[in-house]
Amino acid sequence: MWVLAIILIVALMIPVAAILVDSPLGRSVARRLEGGTAPGAGPAPELRDLQRKVEALETEIEDLNRSLAGMRDEVQFVQRLLEDPHRKKPTS
Repeated sequence: MWVLAIILIVALMIPVAAILVDSPLGRSVARRLEGGTAPGAGPAPELRDLQRKVEALETEIEDLNRSLAGMRDEVQFVQRLLEDPHRKKPTS
C-alpha cells in the first residue's frame, strides 16, 4: 500500500515540478544559479557593449554590401562598353 502511495505522489510531483520550473520564479532561480543579474536590471555592461559593437558591425556590413552591389553594376557597365563601344542598343 505504501509503495502505491509513493508512486502516486512521485507521479503527481512531476507536472508540479515542470510548472514551477517554467514559472517566472523558476526562471529567476535559474538566472541566479547561472550568475545572472537581478530581474529587470537588463544585461551586464560587458554584454551591452558587445551588443552595440555587433549592431555597428552589422550596419557596416550592410553598407559595404550595398556599395559592392553598386560597384558590380558599374563594372558590368564598363565591361559592356569596352567589349564593343560602337554597338548601339536596338530601339523598340
